[in-house]
Amino acid sequence: MTFSIDTISALLAGHTSVELLCDDGGKTRAAVAMILRQGKRGVELLFIQRSRHENDPWSGNVAFPGGKVEQGEESRQAAERETIEEIGLDLNCGIYLGQMPVVRGSYLPVQVSCFVYWMSAAPVELVLNGEVFDTYWADLDDLDNQAHHLIAPVRFRGEEFEVPAIKLSWPGSPVLWGLTYRLVMHFLEMYRDAHLEERVVAFSPGIGRL
Repeated sequence: MTFSIDTISALLAGHTSVELLCDDGGKTRAAVAMILRQGKRGVELLFIQRSRHENDPWSGNVAFPGGKVEQGEESRQAAERETIEEIGLDLNCGIYLGQMPVVRGSYLPVQVSCFVYWMSAAPVELVLNGEVFDTYWADLDDLDNQAHHLIAPVRFRGEEFEVPAIKLSWPGSPVLWGLTYRLVMHFLEMYRDAHLEERVVAFSPGIGRL
């Protein structure tokens, strides 16, 4: 899958992400960072595996770095702060590309804002805090490979569900599912459609002679 920073920025700019201000009975606001870089095989996306904690509903899951938006804090500020706290990566060293549409939880009252960044050079060694067990750079083409897409059983708050998921090439990791899965699928679909449009324009006969 080819990648253009300008194309992604333009696509993200076309989405209006309206964030709701939550009262006590509303949804909890959270913010995460979708971090991209150029890898050896192609473009890669950074995931974390959360540490196992009894009180964490997403304990052990694959996710993006991020967390709760504190009172008086902008969502993007929260995503950048949490990324530094969790994995020691300063996103100000990268290029901010834009924001994904807000997603809302299916099982918990949470709405998640996702901000997209491009790291132009390989970051320094990541420093993980107690909330993160491990990190993994996944190739975008692997994520887009339908052979890795499945319906998988997952456990959440003591119950088992069957959900759409992606099997990662990350030894020992759980499948990618839930809010992070939805963000990844939206990103892949958005970029795939844009890439198809570019190819149609490039190869359509008669373009420019009308």
